[in-house]
Amino acid sequence: MIALNSIHKSFGDNHVLKGVSIAVPGGGVTALIGASGSGKSTLLRCVNLLEMPQSGEVRIDDAVVKFGQGAKVGRDEVLAVRRKTGMVFQNFQLFPHLTALENVMEGLLTVLKWPREQARARAAQLLEKVGMTAKIDAWPSSLSGGQQQRVAIARALAPSPKVLLCDEPTSALDPQLAAEVVEVLAELAREGTTMLMATHDLRLAATIASNVVYLEGGHVVEAAPAHEVFGAPRDERTKRFISTLTAQHAKLPDGSSSVAGQAGADHLRPSG
Repeated sequence: MIALNSIHKSFGDNHVLKGVSIAVPGGGVTALIGASGSGKSTLLRCVNLLEMPQSGEVRIDDAVVKFGQGAKVGRDEVLAVRRKTGMVFQNFQLFPHLTALENVMEGLLTVLKWPREQARARAAQLLEKVGMTAKIDAWPSSLSGGQQQRVAIARALAPSPKVLLCDEPTSALDPQLAAEVVEVLAELAREGTTMLMATHDLRLAATIASNVVYLEGGHVVEAAPAHEVFGAPRDERTKRFISTLTAQHAKLPDGSSSVAGQAGADHLRPSG
């Protein structure tokens, strides 16, 4: 169980998160949606403490970190939270001097101190899971964007985190390459991987999310099962945002149908 309670985060005079509280059920996918500047990526980064809130509480199972006036957050508390998360970034963040296999092994070797052969076996298993066995010895520079992101997903899964955090995992990819990554994430969702993702991609969220949180101006506007948010949003602000997204993504990559026409349809209901 992942819970964020009354999270406040400012950058100088910019108050980005204004008392945000959300719960992320285990075994499901929760999508954070909202316009640029709504706070979704900042909130995601607060989960693994890449950004430190000014106040509030972050809880992942038995690891709890509290922030506030006079509260001192120790290094051990931060590491306890980070060990329970895996992070997939927008721009892959692979080490260019390491092969695909070595990128996935690196954290197991340097952080968890696994024996090399054990780390190699785990990395190979995960690269097979994301469909990258044929590129196991490839350098990142020789991989497409979709392939690099699949390696990054394998790397994030390597230490068996409690929650996989995905920050706009398809936004740097063209539609065809994005579809590869969506399929990998959808398979992880079907397997019951707990995920929290920030995304503006309605197709991604509608394909794999079981729950959706809509943020606007640093506040939670609506949080509900995905089929309710996409099919029958309660708040007018959510309705406007969903209609804007569906207009932007009027055509699917193959040009066969429109997201706008599907927004209330049964096949937009989450699979997980």
